[in-house]
Amino acid sequence: MRGRELSRRGLFTLATAGVSLAALGGTAWAEQVSVVDVGGALTAVAVNPVTGLVYVTDANSGSVAVIDPAAARVIAIIPVGGKPSDVAVDSAGNRVYVANPPAGTVIAVDALSHQTVSVVGAGAGASSLAVDSAANEVYAVSGSKGTLAIVDTLSLTTQRIVAAPKPSLAGVALDTGRRVAYCTSPTTDSVEVFDIDAGKFTGSAGVGASPTGVVVHEASGTVFVANSAIHHMSIVDAVTRKQTKTVLLRSEASAIALHQGTDTIYTNGGQNGLSRVDGKAGLLTGELSLGVNPGDVAVDQRSRAVYVTDPLHGTVSVVRNF
Repeated sequence: MRGRELSRRGLFTLATAGVSLAALGGTAWAEQVSVVDVGGALTAVAVNPVTGLVYVTDANSGSVAVIDPAAARVIAIIPVGGKPSDVAVDSAGNRVYVANPPAGTVIAVDALSHQTVSVVGAGAGASSLAVDSAANEVYAVSGSKGTLAIVDTLSLTTQRIVAAPKPSLAGVALDTGRRVAYCTSPTTDSVEVFDIDAGKFTGSAGVGASPTGVVVHEASGTVFVANSAIHHMSIVDAVTRKQTKTVLLRSEASAIALHQGTDTIYTNGGQNGLSRVDGKAGLLTGELSLGVNPGDVAVDQRSRAVYVTDPLHGTVSVVRNF
């Protein structure tokens, strides 16, 4: 269902005292929701937890918009070319990485100067990214070829490209402590498990229909998966590599973000908005209707602000205290 249409010009506040939302388990509140007009066809969003800056890819213009939440505006446009599909931030290395599937490349951008540093080949169709700052690596999966590329961020060269046992991959998340990468396969309704030290895929976990977004809780190793063709989120145990639980959502979810400190998951599986899930309990705890067409979701690990793209109208909703 679509919520009521909202004006999307500039930045505005929907509520300062609180926005009420319908929750399956009761009533929840967001202290403030505001919208930044970016324009274009927004595909992905990421947050630098150190600077607080937000990066949004626009497939129409082949660029990345930089949002300063404190200033409530776009402060820079970074041209990267092609049709960027994903963006990831390496706050330790002060770089932003952008996937360009048509060219099969990962573009490295300096987070201070906003200038392109290098363009690295990552295999045809490279479309989704994850960063391991400690290991100086970027992982890129291909939706068209089903490959996983590993890029060294010091030399800015591709170390290897590994073929997955499944034909296509949609999302990737890293468990850096346990040295595992999880890759969703929407064509086979599974999450493929890649052993980083062994350099090969070593397992598979069946999940819901057409899984896309995936995140890992660093402390527990639990994996959370957004299934884009069914109304539930999958929870996968890292030890058994099996789906242990599903969480019923109002609609299909394609994007997912996790606040590590509180083990709280945010997905676009709400009624034209956000769903909030308690990761430890595996329970839906709130919904927030933004009146938009929710796309990608990201959360600031420091402030816990949640960012949600509206690809149709080129806006980013900023949700605080939800």
